[in-house]
Amino acid sequence: MTARTGAEFLEGLKGGREIWVEGERVADVTSHPAFAGAAHALAEVFDLQHQAADACLMPDPETGEPINVSHMIPRSKADLEKRHRGLERISEYSAGLMGRTPDYMNVTYAGFAGRSDEWAVNGNEQGAENLVKYQKHLRRADISLTHTIVQPTIDKSHGDVPLIGDTVALHKVGNTAHGILVRGSRVLATLAPFADEIAVYPAIPLNDGTDAHAVSFNIRMDTPGLKFLCRDNFSRVGNKFDFPLSSRFDEQDAFVIFDDVEVPRERVFIDANLAVYNSVMARSWWPNIMQQTMIRAQTKLEFAWGVATRMAEAINANQPQTRAMLGEIWCYAEFARAAVHSAEQGAFEYGNGVWFPDERPLAALRAFLPIWFPRVNEIIRLVGSHNHFTAPSAAQFADLALRPLIDKYLYGAGKVSAVERARVYRLAWDFSGSALASRN
Repeated sequence: MTARTGAEFLEGLKGGREIWVEGERVADVTSHPAFAGAAHALAEVFDLQHQAADACLMPDPETGEPINVSHMIPRSKADLEKRHRGLERISEYSAGLMGRTPDYMNVTYAGFAGRSDEWAVNGNEQGAENLVKYQKHLRRADISLTHTIVQPTIDKSHGDVPLIGDTVALHKVGNTAHGILVRGSRVLATLAPFADEIAVYPAIPLNDGTDAHAVSFNIRMDTPGLKFLCRDNFSRVGNKFDFPLSSRFDEQDAFVIFDDVEVPRERVFIDANLAVYNSVMARSWWPNIMQQTMIRAQTKLEFAWGVATRMAEAINANQPQTRAMLGEIWCYAEFARAAVHSAEQGAFEYGNGVWFPDERPLAALRAFLPIWFPRVNEIIRLVGSHNHFTAPSAAQFADLALRPLIDKYLYGAGKVSAVERARVYRLAWDFSGSALASRN
């Protein structure tokens, strides 16, 4: 197989998966109002890899067939720079709003396979071998993969990991003729309605005695007993003029229930092996995946600066305080760009011949993003002020009686038309004030 097209991706979503949203089991996510916008947006991401093949595709190292560059196992600094270009093109498509486009899990499993030696400890050689084989399947079938790694919260005072005997969190029940049987639940399967398969891998280390919870595997989304309860829908059904972002980029999040699910033996990577579970994420996962996530953060900050600047230009808001706030966003974006660049330039071999970025600049950047992003949101609201709420809809522009009045009273500064002004402010609000914006 080879890198898929958007049409092939959409066809793959039509199956027997059990997806629930707002009390309804969804038969076809490609046409359901809650999911169709994002499904077709992700199809465009699959098409993008062919349209921007120079940046997004590379030959499979064994077969030579074209695969997405996010499947690359980096062997040099030059590899990381090549991967950067592909990741950046994908991130730019959604202005950084879709955090779990398939490249996220592609990068994750490329890192796992590249450092399979970290998985092949404490008697887990077969699990590591299964993992390497799965990564080949992932890249050659161009799978859209979701994941769920967070333990469900019942009583926060007990901590963030399951206690001995916990039956709510995902755990192994026993062995079967063909694999293992698992039961329980996990959080938070982002992209679940738009995935072909789901991954379970370690997060926070587990306590002694909770070996049954120490499992890692991948299975198809239509596996019997697998159920996905989606959060409330944030997707706005309508045209791109009214909802330029939330009509397309609600990638969804889901609570996952494993109701006696059988996992094939060849898809099991950790089988109740606590030592492996608690060690594999400790070193190389972080600097590998943070290249993808921090490129996305940089993209989102750059887009925020562009949106805020266009708002100010639309009404000629050139006061010193406005310029200072626009400069503040620019600084955040530039700091993000510099951190990613520094991390890539400082890349080195982490073992097993695999190269990942220097984690230090990425760790510093990640620490400040929870401060920067709320401030950016505040700046966009301040710059826009009441103008956010005086942006007519496409239907109002289409009304023959209203249109002349809108053109007369709601145009912008200079040569900015009423349509252009409305588009700018509707985009800004969808980026900073809608339900989808709040999630981001």
